[in-house]
Amino acid sequence: MSVAELFGFLLLAGAAAYAQTLTGFAFGLITMGGVGLTGLLSLPDAAAIVSVLTLVNATQMLLKGWRDVAWREFGFVMVASIPMLFVGYWLLEWLAGTRADLLRLILGLVIIVSSLQLARKPEPLAKQSRDGSFFFFGSIAGLMGGMFSTAGPPLVYHFYRQPMPLVRIRETLVTVFALNAVFRIALVVMSGDLPSRSNLTGLLAIPAVMGATFAARRWPPPVSPATMRRIVFILLFLSGVSLGAPAVLRLLGALP
Repeated sequence: MSVAELFGFLLLAGAAAYAQTLTGFAFGLITMGGVGLTGLLSLPDAAAIVSVLTLVNATQMLLKGWRDVAWREFGFVMVASIPMLFVGYWLLEWLAGTRADLLRLILGLVIIVSSLQLARKPEPLAKQSRDGSFFFFGSIAGLMGGMFSTAGPPLVYHFYRQPMPLVRIRETLVTVFALNAVFRIALVVMSGDLPSRSNLTGLLAIPAVMGATFAARRWPPPVSPATMRRIVFILLFLSGVSLGAPAVLRLLGALP
């Protein structure tokens, strides 16, 4: 990355961390959507770096909150998530090498569907869902995490419908994201698909992520949580459309 590209990536990662700290979601979606639109990095390299940044953000949030994790539900999610993470990673590598436009289209659709889902306030359930539901949503999260390092949306929607304390939900989700990031990073290292030396400079975004996380907690914006969610929804939806539409046109032969 050039100096200008690195600066742009630092701003993007910082903004994503700030939004995630305030809303509980969207770090991976914002970062991957921004990378897909700007071309700052290849999508596989971006996903690898996002995994590291996700782990940094999650660790910073869990230093005080790990005691509130719902370990039973966490276990069901992880049992399903880890195998599907491997499947998602394989799909990413295959599509990146042979179907780049199809990969951008899939990412655009993931962002659009996720933004629509997360824009809705989940209706709370009268009683907690069955164990199998955590297994099901964990598998979807693993697939998305393997492909784009964006495991959040399906789990966020499912967990926020449960009759559980909000702090328990938040810390459980963050723990899932952290462990998924660990496995994905290990998979990247073992497969030898590390980002190029130039793109590894994206790891300089770690201080930006830590600073943005601290700033969001210390100096939150003067808007309500609902307004913040709407702002993030609009940004995600527009980025998904902007990313997916050109890919569709290229696949149809309307664009070179």
